[in-house]
Amino acid sequence: MMQTRDPIRKIFLIATEESGDRLGSALMKVLRQRLGDAIQFEGVGGHTMAREGLQTLFPIDELSIVGLAAVVQQLPKILRLIRETADAVTDAAPDALVIIDSPDFTHRVARRVRAKNPSIPVIDYVSPSVWAWRPGRARVMLGYVDHVLGLLPFEPEEYRKLKGPPCSYVGHPLIEQLPSLRPDAEERRRRDSEPPVLLVLPGSRRSEIRHHLDVFGRALGRLQAAGVAFELMLPTMPHLEATIREGVANWPVKPRIAVGETEKRAAFRIARAALAKSGTVTLELALSGIPMVTAYRVGAMEAFILRRAIQVSSVILANLVIGKDVIPEYLQEDCTPEKLAAALSEVLTDTPLRRQQLEAFAQLDTIMSTGNKSPSVLAADIVLATMRKGRASQGTHS
Repeated sequence: MMQTRDPIRKIFLIATEESGDRLGSALMKVLRQRLGDAIQFEGVGGHTMAREGLQTLFPIDELSIVGLAAVVQQLPKILRLIRETADAVTDAAPDALVIIDSPDFTHRVARRVRAKNPSIPVIDYVSPSVWAWRPGRARVMLGYVDHVLGLLPFEPEEYRKLKGPPCSYVGHPLIEQLPSLRPDAEERRRRDSEPPVLLVLPGSRRSEIRHHLDVFGRALGRLQAAGVAFELMLPTMPHLEATIREGVANWPVKPRIAVGETEKRAAFRIARAALAKSGTVTLELALSGIPMVTAYRVGAMEAFILRRAIQVSSVILANLVIGKDVIPEYLQEDCTPEKLAAALSEVLTDTPLRRQQLEAFAQLDTIMSTGNKSPSVLAADIVLATMRKGRASQGTHS
């Protein structure tokens, strides 16, 4: 008697940034462990997804476009890639489409796919910030997304309130990286010894670095002039090293520059405090147990738009996850050398502000827990369940 082989399941994944590429590759690895040779991947991704066997439709650096002028100039190309990607999905007719972050690109593809073939289930891995601005997007997503995989614990409730698609918290990738963020006994001794290591994190995009380097440098100069002793470290990535070295050349306090992810994590494990641009790095610092002062500056036009759009009490991700504004934030005109220096002197020493932050950070492991399953395993569970549901409904319609 012949054995029937399991049908080949096909999943189409789209990730157009490095962070999404890493999430995509971890998801692919778990799906292959579950289904073995009975799974096939197609889509768009970077180097880590390629190592899991994905042949990308186009190199993702074609979409690494910075600045409004560049976007306008490249718009015909972007729109062509959206059309071609959506056509590739409908031609492949996969058991599921997984779009990963980059909503400006991936959601446009998903809308086209839903219009052409409504039977393809769509899973959105990494929620857009509907809880922070343009909340109406959640309800619109109901029309083309079947399930959202949230990285932050408060997101499922936000989607319920905003009447969006079903959303499940699968966990942030940082919770799998805690050992590399937290000090061992020797590193703890360095963290507690004098002079304290102070991290400065001006951003991961050239525009952010441009907006923050000067004011950060002047704040650190004031801190030193006030007689506060510290050892300054500035973690950055290899492609930004030249920009950073040029930008700090005139700083009154010279930082030690740590290049690459490994050096950055080593710096986190010995740091006493940080001055950081708002963003995911605030959650990384909080999980590392590093009290911080945060700041954010953008151009005047962008600030005008954001002030009218933002719906939350804090723009600091760690504050939102904790559910309390424990980390001070200095935005736009409040982002001054005087204010930053005064706040930094508080988080470097044993003050109520520093203690309040450390107590709040101690709760994060519980708040962000996913039980005994990793984020990629939880994400794979939902992809497989949604895929099966989609296949079952296709069977009933045919």
